[in-house]
Amino acid sequence: MTTRLRLGQCGLSAGKKARLHRILYKHGLGNGTALFLPYDQGLEHGPRDFFADPIAADPKYIVRLALEGGFNGIAIQVGLAEKFYWDYAGEVPLILKLNGKTDIPSDRSALSPLHASVEDAVRLGADAVGYTLYVGSPAQDADFAQYRAVRQEAQRFGMPLIVWAYPRGEAIEHKGGKDSFYAVHYAARVASELGADVVKVNFPHPEKHTDVPAAYAAEFSSQEAIDEVVRAANRTMVLVSGGSRAGDEAMFEKAQESMSAGATGLIFGRNVWQRDHDESLHFVDRLRQILAKYPTP
Repeated sequence: MTTRLRLGQCGLSAGKKARLHRILYKHGLGNGTALFLPYDQGLEHGPRDFFADPIAADPKYIVRLALEGGFNGIAIQVGLAEKFYWDYAGEVPLILKLNGKTDIPSDRSALSPLHASVEDAVRLGADAVGYTLYVGSPAQDADFAQYRAVRQEAQRFGMPLIVWAYPRGEAIEHKGGKDSFYAVHYAARVASELGADVVKVNFPHPEKHTDVPAAYAAEFSSQEAIDEVVRAANRTMVLVSGGSRAGDEAMFEKAQESMSAGATGLIFGRNVWQRDHDESLHFVDRLRQILAKYPTP
């Protein structure tokens, strides 16, 4: 098992450290691990994601679910935060997503435009902000410039910056794909080098190695791959995504391997709320049992 990164090792300003401490030790299990509920899929994927359980289309239900499930925070877009978060403000931490895009245009030249600010996050009582960075996209020069402004604003306000490090673009598609070990490994390193406080990554698939650089063409186990991804983030905390809805046991295995690799926590959205209420809470309880095995003093 890899040694877990502690908050005091992350080189954070006082404001960032205070907010992350509140997230990690005053909510959820309170043991330094994190479980986040993302709810930005209505923008990113469209309302079709709510067909599996129509009640999930109601943002108030999702915020309440985050509270009932003992999550460390909920990640939502600014419009939903302004209209729905205030019902539970202070009871569950808010991660305000600052950018986002629809899936109508192709991802081949992906750029996720800004639609909110760190100042909005402060006004809404957020404990962190989220930024989607498309690593490898042909538009990454504009993306990096946009991100730089957000990073500077987050530093000025003492607001933790969580980077959704997502490999995208035609070059990525031709080198193993967006969730290959190569792509996810690279994305984690990029987020760390560009100043993320926390990086969100998808679980890597080492079996996807068509046309990847030679070093990634060898055989790696899934545990070896996620170990290297977490290591690539250095002193940046890592959250591992549950991704698209999949079999429960496969999800629990990914969660176990992620935490064993030294990840700080998990961020599960559709795998939680694309099921009825009681089943959602049962699934979350299983995730919490995994997190309970990895306390960080």
